[in-house]
Parts: sequence; C-alpha cells; structure tokens
Amino acid sequence: MLFIQGGGNGGYEADAKLVASLQNELGKDYEISYPRMPTDATPDFGWLKQIGKEIAKLHDGVILVAHSLGASLLLKYLSENKGSRKVAGIFLISTPFWSGKEEWVQGLKLQENFAESVPKNSRIFFYHCRDDEEVPFDHLASYRQKLPMATFREIESGGHQLGNNLNLIAKDIKDL
Repeated sequence: MLFIQGGGNGGYEADAKLVASLQNELGKDYEISYPRMPTDATPDFGWLKQIGKEIAKLHDGVILVAHSLGASLLLKYLSENKGSRKVAGIFLISTPFWSGKEEWVQGLKLQENFAESVPKNSRIFFYHCRDDEEVPFDHLASYRQKLPMATFREIESGGHQLGNNLNLIAKDIKDL
C-alpha cells in the first residue's frame, strides 16, 4: 500500500498521524509505504514524477491512499500516465478539485476528460468532512459529477484531517 501525503508546511508530519491510524486499524497484514514528497518549485512540486517512482516499486494489486494535495496529484498522475501496475483501490481523502485561471493552479488541474483515463478496474473512494477548513466540502460534488462510478463518503465532522481517524477507510480497504 502507498500513502501520499498532503501539502503545506509540516504536511508530512501531520499526515504521519493518518498513516499511523490507518496502520493501527488495518493491522500487521498490511504494509504501508509512506515516502516524503519533494518540495521543488515545479508546478506540481515534482510530485507526479515521485508518485510514478513510488508506484513502480510496488506489486500488482496495490492500494493507493492519498490526502489533500497528494490526493489530487495522485488522481492527476493516474489519469495522465498509463500505469504498469494493476491498482486494486484508490482512496482519496479531502481532495481539492483545482479550477480557475490563475497561473499557479494550471499545473495542478486535471484534464477535462480525466475520468476516461483513470484505471478502469480499480475501485475509487472519496472521503470528505463537511467541516473541512482547508478544502471546501463542495469540491466533493465536482468529483461526484465527473466520476459517478466512484464511492463517496460524506463525513459530518473531523475537519481536513478526518480527526486523524481512518477507521472508515480501513474498513473499505478490508472490504475490497
């Protein structure tokens, strides 16, 4: 399993709590790879290249979990690159749907037809708290419109970090 962190100062450290929660809920039968993502100045911060390298290290049937900026960039990577690995499940937490004409956002936006290019035989799950203070809850509706075949989990409270409790995600992973 691969977990891609969210962005921002301290993103890796903050999301380590999510990884710990997920590992605790899943138990020893699951191994989570949690690489630190780069912080260079490219439009996607160099993450797309790093995500590709990390996925290439894994076996077919991989489970991909990502938070916030990492979730949006994982989806971008998967929709723009033909994967060499079969993906069992994609679990996206507090995922921003980038839009707008600002120059800084252009490297983060998904292609208009991205839904046609996501892995076809993979289950996709989105999780978003109504009280998310970083990524507005209505971003979930944009993904629901583009990816109606995905599963959407609307969570009442827990904020951007889901209260550092990923038991719902662990349950969905175990149910794959």
